[in-house]
Amino acid sequence: MESQDLKIFKYVAEQKSISKAAAMLGYVQPNVSGRIKHLEEELDTKLLNRTNRGVTLTDEGVLLLEYTEKILFLMDEVKIKMNEDKGEGSLTIGASQTISAFKIPHFLSDFLKQNKNIKVKVKTDTKQILQEQLLYGEIDGLFFSGDNDEDRFEEVYCDREKVVLLSCEGHDKRESSPTLLVNSDPNCIYRKKILEFSQNYNFTKPVLMEFDSLESILQGISNGLGMSIIPADIAHSRLSREIVQFEELSEDVQIQFVVKKGKQRSQSVKKFIRFLQKL
Repeated sequence: MESQDLKIFKYVAEQKSISKAAAMLGYVQPNVSGRIKHLEEELDTKLLNRTNRGVTLTDEGVLLLEYTEKILFLMDEVKIKMNEDKGEGSLTIGASQTISAFKIPHFLSDFLKQNKNIKVKVKTDTKQILQEQLLYGEIDGLFFSGDNDEDRFEEVYCDREKVVLLSCEGHDKRESSPTLLVNSDPNCIYRKKILEFSQNYNFTKPVLMEFDSLESILQGISNGLGMSIIPADIAHSRLSREIVQFEELSEDVQIQFVVKKGKQRSQSVKKFIRFLQKL
């Protein structure tokens, strides 16, 4: 019985779908089906009930999932222990583009001065994908903006950040049909903020212009394409007041760092959490 087969089985069991598990793992569906079949043959028992709506666990499947979680937990613990004994460590952080643009480099600059032997990797993606990566152990912790709507995550750090409304110099912010520059991720908190702003000021027909990157939004504002809302720290560090109009808004945005509940934490993760909590 291979550990990767158990990991695949865990994905399928939690997603209740072979196709969804395959997509998350980056495998083709027949490969995932084949590994599950191999497990069933090796254990000489049926693990899944297959239906048109997906899959459910048999009683034997439920039992295997319980043992799988214990086995994978212990394997993580061994890896962590081995790295500790070598005097090395690693830390993989997930974060949105906006948090990665300013706060993450600021945090890591100070953190790594105190912990030079820790290797750090930062993954940037949408909130939904990063939450999935945290649930499945692909990242150690996650920075995101807004509220924590996942009860399997534990908040270990929280802060507030100011936000600003930006538009090109000379642009009338109160025109009835402005162009709003937004992130293409519908769950982006700053996208939601600018849409709320447009509703509060009764914009009649705002035009949404979507971008996949923060840098494109910043450039679009500088070039007079429209207006947007972003963190104040990024605005002040990246944009010139000679070109762009800044209007600090009264409301702010909550920033959180969360980890998965019940997951074994490496010394690197523990050190990073302690570092954040002292800020």
